[in-house]
Amino acid sequence: MAFLKKNWFFVGIAVMIILAYLLPDLGRWVREFSILNVGIFLAFFVTGLTLETSSIGSHLRQFKAPVAAMISSLLLLPLLAWLLARMVLSPEFVIGVCIIATAPVTVASGTVMTAIGRGNVPLSLFICVLGNFLAIFTIPVSLSVLVSIGSNIQLPVVKMLTGLLVTVLVPTVLGQCVRPLVKDQLPPYKKMFSIFQQCVVLLIIFNAVASSTDHIVQAGSAIILVLVFMVVLHSLVLAMNYGISKGIGLDRASTVAFTIHASQKTLTVSYLVWAGYFADQYPMALIPSIGYHLTQMIMDTAVAEKFRIAAEKDEGYSA
Repeated sequence: MAFLKKNWFFVGIAVMIILAYLLPDLGRWVREFSILNVGIFLAFFVTGLTLETSSIGSHLRQFKAPVAAMISSLLLLPLLAWLLARMVLSPEFVIGVCIIATAPVTVASGTVMTAIGRGNVPLSLFICVLGNFLAIFTIPVSLSVLVSIGSNIQLPVVKMLTGLLVTVLVPTVLGQCVRPLVKDQLPPYKKMFSIFQQCVVLLIIFNAVASSTDHIVQAGSAIILVLVFMVVLHSLVLAMNYGISKGIGLDRASTVAFTIHASQKTLTVSYLVWAGYFADQYPMALIPSIGYHLTQMIMDTAVAEKFRIAAEKDEGYSA
């Protein structure tokens, strides 16, 4: 029972995959009627409702780390992912890699893992807010450029931008507007909000697998290659961001925030892009996003623990 309580999300992933194979039509029905889009809208509203932005004020004049994080997350990471994916993956999976690589940083998990690693939480929040805002405008352009190279794919950039504004930015801003009115009543529901957002991720995984069950079976070992690729890619990104943080002279706590949060990507926005513009022609293109999401959850938990242990040793020496 304790195992299930601690690892319910990973157990839930297994359950969703099994259900997707047993009830594939249900997943397609969910996507056809945009039911999951409503859940994602509410998830971003909850994000705005629970996001404490007042603590990032001290970083508004310190552009070095946030600007470097945006360059890494929205430019270097997509280029690195695209270049490497073209070497080893099939075209459909290359598109999938581009989708997750151009997505914004995660909202909750990056900040939580920064806190675990004794990192700079206000900087982590700043990277989160700035990254999610800018990515709405960069995704349509950067994704269109990457997927069009070597193919005849043309994306409706303006339509994609409008869709992301409505589905991501609007509910987040609405949540922030409501927050001052209810913030004192929010603490008891914090855990429930987190579970709701994770359940939305589980539904995304269910929908993606259900929409491509036949193709996944046919792909076979290619799926394993994608998962291995994501482990390698995320390892390189973590190393790159750690190196950048040291190169620009960040302190230990800021290095933790930069290394972890600038390396993470959100599955929810990736799903919106995939479902809106790629799902029919490239049903397996969300598999890399799912693989990266699982990889960052597992690897970054270990990285955060290493940062925490190092911080405790430093505190012990200083004491």
